[in-house]
Amino acid sequence: MTEKDFVPAGYRATIETGSFTWRSPSNIALVKYWGKRGEQLPANPSLSFTLDTCATTTTLHFEKREQPVSGFGFDLLFEGKAREDFKPKINSFFGRIESYMPFLRHYHFTIETSNSFPHSSGIASSASGMSALALCLMSMEKEMSPGMPEEHFYRKASFLARLGSGSACRSIEGGLVVWGRHPGIMGSTDLYGVSYPGEVHPVFQTYQDTILLVDRGEKQVSSTAGHGLMHGHPFAERRFVQAGENLSALQQVLKAGDMARFTEIVESEALTLHAMMMTGKPYFMLMSPATLQVIRKIWDFRKRSGSNVCFTLDAGANVHVLYPEEEKKAVMEFINNELVAYCEKGYYICDRIGEGAVSL
Repeated sequence: MTEKDFVPAGYRATIETGSFTWRSPSNIALVKYWGKRGEQLPANPSLSFTLDTCATTTTLHFEKREQPVSGFGFDLLFEGKAREDFKPKINSFFGRIESYMPFLRHYHFTIETSNSFPHSSGIASSASGMSALALCLMSMEKEMSPGMPEEHFYRKASFLARLGSGSACRSIEGGLVVWGRHPGIMGSTDLYGVSYPGEVHPVFQTYQDTILLVDRGEKQVSSTAGHGLMHGHPFAERRFVQAGENLSALQQVLKAGDMARFTEIVESEALTLHAMMMTGKPYFMLMSPATLQVIRKIWDFRKRSGSNVCFTLDAGANVHVLYPEEEKKAVMEFINNELVAYCEKGYYICDRIGEGAVSL
């Protein structure tokens, strides 16, 4: 497929007013996407777990105008309060997707959105937020295009979400999602996320993710700025190749249920992501002292207990503790006994692999 496949030929129906609500989850990348090209295209393929508890709920109210306007008309409420500082990003998003959704200037929108987790603290709020908004817009388009195939609906939703936030394209489907063309994964593409088509051992179908919020404040650098650091980065090209190699290796790991090798790849990916930030120009340190202490504690616990617990990191200080469901009791005891002290106000979120976005 190409971008042209998402440009509508026209609409067979009109709608005057109404609203749609979607709940869309965040996701945590196992193989990290870091660096982009073109218009929100990934420099390397990535693979993620779709989460369940960490999600954004968005309601899109719309009212048809008598005449289209020169700009995009919308109001935005985040957790019940007007947020003017969020509007430039939405305006930019609308500008990027207008050629694929030509009805945008014909409506005034009110966007009401809320998160089940702290905004902008290293959990992918832009992923869940932009995917939820894209799904609401697709619900509008589906009303205008009766008979739209479900496959096209979700594929285009992922395509649109990507234009708002790259990782958002991985929050539409559940389970394991691939984004970025990889020669060994059928159907993979840079344009949108796809459900991982390979065989997945049962142990990886119920994996748990307990997110330790060691720093609930806003990140020191935005993801957009962080991706920009990969342009001209001395290690960028090798990193992009490494991501593809790790994704290739994970295919056999996921099929065999090899948790030891899974741990090696996932932890290495997390540390590599932060190494790229620390070796860019300018350079950033997004891990905190507590992040490092938690990592050391996890390594020590795994060595003495034989557990399959491991960690990954997003672009922030918080730690995602990953483990098989059968070890939940033991790992939660470990977290409460040894790790909760490093969490800000003892705060953590128990999450797991989820089933993707849902219409409410």
